[in-house]
Amino acid sequence: MKLKPLNDRVVVKRLEEEERTAGGIIIPDTAKEKPIQGQVIAVGSGKLMEDGTRRPLDLKEGDRVLFSKYAGTDVKVEGEELLIMREDDILAIIEK
Repeated sequence: MKLKPLNDRVVVKRLEEEERTAGGIIIPDTAKEKPIQGQVIAVGSGKLMEDGTRRPLDLKEGDRVLFSKYAGTDVKVEGEELLIMREDDILAIIEK
């Protein structure tokens, strides 16, 4: 199944967090927080402006992004957990 988000929404797959701290301590599943980094899977067509034009998104598929902790809506598609959010919820693009 392929998702095509509407307007200024993007589909993001969360990236897994490290299971160890820098000091080597293993973090149990119950103490882990949800990751706030992800990879953009799909992007919408852009924000619809008041004059009827569309402003294209600054994101593209494959971008690694940083987003706020409680942003978006969790969805499960074909057993895969994804997040659908507005472009405004994304804080930064992580460049390598």
